[in-house]
Amino acid sequence: MATERRSTEPGFLLLEDGTLFRGRIASGSTAPLPAVAEVVFTTNMTGYQEVFTDPSYRGQIVVMTAPQIGNYGINAEDPESAAPQIAGVVVRELSQSFSNWRATGGLDAWLDSSQIPIIQEVDTRRLTRHLRSVGVMRGVIGIGEEPDDASKATLEACPSMEGLDLASRVSTRERYTWGDPRARHHIVAYDYGIKRNILRLFSENGCRVTVVPAATPAEAALAEDPDGIFLSNGPGDPDAVAYAPGIIRSLASNGVPIFGICLGHQLLGLTFSGSTVKMPYGHRGGNHPVKEVETGRVLITSQNHGFAVEGDDRSVTGASDLEVTHVNLNDGTIEGLRHRDLPVFGVQYHPEAAPGPHDARPLFQEFLSVLRGAVR
Repeated sequence: MATERRSTEPGFLLLEDGTLFRGRIASGSTAPLPAVAEVVFTTNMTGYQEVFTDPSYRGQIVVMTAPQIGNYGINAEDPESAAPQIAGVVVRELSQSFSNWRATGGLDAWLDSSQIPIIQEVDTRRLTRHLRSVGVMRGVIGIGEEPDDASKATLEACPSMEGLDLASRVSTRERYTWGDPRARHHIVAYDYGIKRNILRLFSENGCRVTVVPAATPAEAALAEDPDGIFLSNGPGDPDAVAYAPGIIRSLASNGVPIFGICLGHQLLGLTFSGSTVKMPYGHRGGNHPVKEVETGRVLITSQNHGFAVEGDDRSVTGASDLEVTHVNLNDGTIEGLRHRDLPVFGVQYHPEAAPGPHDARPLFQEFLSVLRGAVR
């Protein structure tokens, strides 16, 4: 299926350290420019629609390291949320045609309908190497050969990701349910930016899920009579989600099994006296090796985070009640933890993938086995 080639005009990406990358922006784009956000990169070779709709990317300009993006279009099945969550896209080559039996349209038109800018013909290899060497930073996408004063002013005014509670911005405003109401298990999921594939996997494994807003009091969650609590993925600084640790502590004190992924994992660390730190450039992609400490088994995992729980392969800093279960083989950061006495555990990576490998999906069965032992 072919799409009409759109004319382009000069554009740029200016980073806060002054580094300039030139490219092209589609003429007639409705996306407002300049567009400013933290600039990050992902090494996913496919799955761009899942990436762009993942709420964990909220408020970020995403650099795709794959050399060409858009060649299989977009479809109605792959989105991980109702709309794109990103602030902008940087690519080497935006495919001018797409072909896939599920495709319902082109990537550029789909992003443009949500007013998400795309800058193409950028040297994404040089850009990625720069971010990897210096660290992720804020950047601005604009039109023209050179940044104008308005673009520079917009960049200077952009807030840092540190201190931002983005979870409250992407969380549901009202509780809702997912799955068969007759399912054996009932999970209450705290929505800090939950992905649809997590809900699908719970449903496929015999669970109905009640999704609740991020700041739902523990008493309200327990009133749902859950067999377990799930703490979802999400964007932003975990330290800024200041309301969460008290809620999680109350839930854990009631003995209900708790499973956290990504931001949920970080919040578990904070709940039990740990701390988190912003990483130089984070982990984003579908090829991150993680070692299971107890067995030595290695998983290839999907990841998307810019913060981590502080510690090493032996302990979580400041949290004697927690033990480390998984570590990243690239940089040694903590990828999994569990409470020594309570049925509480979390992982930094995404066992549901979407996109990415399925090595870690058995973690959902592990959580369900805890539920089976806890069901009244």
